[in-house]
Amino acid sequence: MIGFIVSIICILVVQATVAGAESYQLSLKDAIRMSVEQNHRVRAVGFSAEASRKGVAIATSRYYPTLAFEESFNVSNSPTQTFMMKLDEGRFTQNDFLITNLNRPETQHDFRTALAVRLPIYDPANAATRDIAVASADIQETRLVESQQQTAFKVFSRYLDVQKAVSRLRAAEQAVTEAREYLRIAGVRNQNGVGLRSDELRARTQLSSNEQQRISADNNLTIARMELASLIGLTEGDTLGITDTKIVAVPLLHSPEELCAAALENRTELQLTRKEYEKADASLRLATSAYFPSLDGFASYQMNSHATPFGSDNDSWNAGVALTWQLFDGFKRSRERDRVIAEKSAAAELQEDARREAVLRVRESLLRSEEMSKRLDVAAHTLQDAEETVRLVSRRYENSLATMLELIDAQTELNRIRADLVDSEAHYALARGYVYYTAGIFLKEMTK
Repeated sequence: MIGFIVSIICILVVQATVAGAESYQLSLKDAIRMSVEQNHRVRAVGFSAEASRKGVAIATSRYYPTLAFEESFNVSNSPTQTFMMKLDEGRFTQNDFLITNLNRPETQHDFRTALAVRLPIYDPANAATRDIAVASADIQETRLVESQQQTAFKVFSRYLDVQKAVSRLRAAEQAVTEAREYLRIAGVRNQNGVGLRSDELRARTQLSSNEQQRISADNNLTIARMELASLIGLTEGDTLGITDTKIVAVPLLHSPEELCAAALENRTELQLTRKEYEKADASLRLATSAYFPSLDGFASYQMNSHATPFGSDNDSWNAGVALTWQLFDGFKRSRERDRVIAEKSAAAELQEDARREAVLRVRESLLRSEEMSKRLDVAAHTLQDAEETVRLVSRRYENSLATMLELIDAQTELNRIRADLVDSEAHYALARGYVYYTAGIFLKEMTK
């Protein structure tokens, strides 16, 4: 009975999960746009960027005054403490000057209410600290753009995997259809006494092999869709389909010179090195500011009460300015400045390396794109030759001029070439998209 109840509960949970699932039919552009908004890694980097922006606000707060309120209670029989308590409370009398009262005073207590304000008038470290926070926030913003670009390109690659899986499934179904036709022909020839039993068995074996490949192709399509849905950030249980089932290469609308210029402007790796250089420059200014003095203003108002908190038996105030100038710190400032100068030089070298790397990757991607274009042309011509070969061998078999083994070998080669063509189309489309990715404008171009 308990097992039956558990089974019913499991069925209800599964049905509720299925009822809450959604089905999506997405184009490539829709998939990319959705992934930029919903991908968990992108969202995580986005929250990190938001935290860095808060860091700028924190650094800016150094310019504002600080206001503090304090309520304290103190009990003591220390001569100096009791003397000051009475003085602050306005209860000091002539008897308090007696030697006995001064040396061995009675226990006293004091309620102190204070309000203090401190205003930074001049602090050379404030501007440099804020500039470092701004540079750090810019770095995180750039990392967010980098994460969006990487995720968009991964979605493009996964979308191609789904398209490729769809094409492979179609090719597998076509291979099964053709294998069934060959089995029918072999059976007819065997019944008419002009064929061999072995040909029929060989055709049936080939049909079984093709059906197994179709099963694998169908499963690969399901897995590809699941991986794409996970990358986009869909809820577990949601189903995903694609509207663009045909693999189409991305058009390149920019010249190599324009792509190189775009890479120098938009490559996130290069932008990060620039921001790191700006941060190192701000760090150098912060290290240099340690040699200068700082000036602060301060003021406070306090009330003292002998009996009640927040009371006022007596009140007082004070105000002033404070100049702080560290004259010697054991060469710490000098060493810190030398360290930051070295980091700034390293940032400059990395920036130059990133600039050269950006141009190199664009030119490499263009060469790979041309390579994939030529390989695609060869694969297309090879497919035409393989189809013609199968047609000729099939006619020869029908006229008893070729064996079933030759026909199946030709058909197997055709199936392989069809799969190679699908791979070539996907690799060509991926190579074209990679050109935009290396130029740092993939997301912009793919969502137009």
